[in-house]
Amino acid sequence: MSVTPGRLQAVSKANPLSCEVDALRGLLLGTPQQLAADVAVLLVAAALGVTAAPASLGRPAR
Repeated sequence: MSVTPGRLQAVSKANPLSCEVDALRGLLLGTPQQLAADVAVLLVAAALGVTAAPASLGRPAR
């Protein structure tokens, strides 16, 4: 499987860290173009992380 620029762009758009960087860049430069969409992606990623975290811990040993 070769990695093409299109595939890397798809991975980049799905990465919440890219949305965070875009939102911060827009706020710092004073040009927040997609701030609402970036914040929405970050909120969904946070909700998924909070939901998945307990499942990954397992049961405590007694």
